[in-house]
Amino acid sequence: MTELVEHGKLFIGGELTDPLGSGVIDVISPHTEQVIGRVPHASEADVDKAVAVARRAFDEGPWPRMSLEERIAVVTRIKDAIAVRYDEIGKLISAQNGSPYSWSIMAQALGAMMVWDAAINVARGYRYEERRAGALGPILVRQEPVGVVAAVVPWNVPQFTAAAKLGPALLAGCTAILKPSPESPLDAYLLAEIATEAGLPEGVLSILPADREVSEYLVGHPGIDKVSFTGSVAAGKRVMEVASRNLTRVTLELGGKSAAVVLPDADLETAVAGIVPAAWMNNGQACVAQTRILVPRSRYDEISEAFAAAAGALVVGDPLDPATQVGPLVAQRQQQRSLDYIRIGQDEGAKVLTGGGRPAGLERGWYVEPTLFGGVDNSMRIAREEIFGPVICLLPYGDEAEALRIANDSDYGLSGSVWTADVEHGIDFGRRVRTGTFNVNTFSLDMLGPFGGFKNSGVGREFGPEGLAAYLEHKMIHLPGGYEGPEEA
Repeated sequence: MTELVEHGKLFIGGELTDPLGSGVIDVISPHTEQVIGRVPHASEADVDKAVAVARRAFDEGPWPRMSLEERIAVVTRIKDAIAVRYDEIGKLISAQNGSPYSWSIMAQALGAMMVWDAAINVARGYRYEERRAGALGPILVRQEPVGVVAAVVPWNVPQFTAAAKLGPALLAGCTAILKPSPESPLDAYLLAEIATEAGLPEGVLSILPADREVSEYLVGHPGIDKVSFTGSVAAGKRVMEVASRNLTRVTLELGGKSAAVVLPDADLETAVAGIVPAAWMNNGQACVAQTRILVPRSRYDEISEAFAAAAGALVVGDPLDPATQVGPLVAQRQQQRSLDYIRIGQDEGAKVLTGGGRPAGLERGWYVEPTLFGGVDNSMRIAREEIFGPVICLLPYGDEAEALRIANDSDYGLSGSVWTADVEHGIDFGRRVRTGTFNVNTFSLDMLGPFGGFKNSGVGREFGPEGLAAYLEHKMIHLPGGYEGPEEA
């Protein structure tokens, strides 16, 4: 991006309107450290307006009263437009947050399209109503849209997480307010344009870029029925606290410190090829990243050398260069955070096997070398705290029981993997790991299954039928005895 992208209006209820506040968000390139975009900063008055519009659209408008197929038709047009504009979306997100272009195309743009598509498939096959034989007579159990949704998304995968929330919410018949991060609001304007062209009715979607203070006002608003939040554990706890004042339903997808366990019988080449991109994905700024690599002491030297060589060979540079594998971190504070953890790890006695500082020749931009620590003990801060940068730990273990104990010895439980020659044994190992998503000899995230975390990694699930259910409320209707109507709808 060379031209400044400026938006002077907010997208409220399907229209670009003048903001009610005077605040402005400058979007800064993590590669050049220059301002590349400017958008209005939504105010509390803008939140009030957006909630009122969404409330009216839900309570009185056509969207919740349309047939499922009518809603699917609109959402399908959104999905199709994202598929057509994937390159534009990918480049814009890379310019904002530093994601490598090749990764942005797959995860930020096409990945978002896949999330929308999966939500459509789930919604089409979902049972919204069924007859049951109750204890006192026949009953009808319905699931109806929860209402007005506040969807708060992070800067690391803005379109992907927006799709994870808006897809099921809209298909369920809800109206929504999307709150993008101030680091990455530009792509949300593309989504606004796409939604308008797709024929989303008036009032159904608003988009309000804002900081934490206004976000808190949004999630605590009495006109909000459901909050879906992706972000840090600390922010998630605050969201739950604020939302609880109104008994607002919440889904929280939070942090991770996931373990990739290499069992003694694993093929090393396969394990390295699978774990390295899963550990340093999106410059290490991914909640599901495999940031703790557990390796047997019996093969420690061999395995540590292989991982250090692979990490050291990662190409660092301009995120818009197709050859780049690791770009800059999203903000200077994130760069400093990673550098601070590198110092902490060294102070704790861990050994830097590769990386450990700023890359040579990249004095400008918020870059940190892909860094691998060896000899890490699971009690160290670098093994327990989510760094959210390209800093990964190798932890040796003795037997499999110790590996399992280390994998489960975490405040988090979001993702994980095991690498072994025996797939059935790997499945059994996965059953014993306390984490919401697990992989055997691979790393992926399937949008047709439930995604979320144990422990501090979150509350509730996204994707699959479980994700759609988060935007629905159950209702029971008692029927007169002897009534014979349709079994389900």
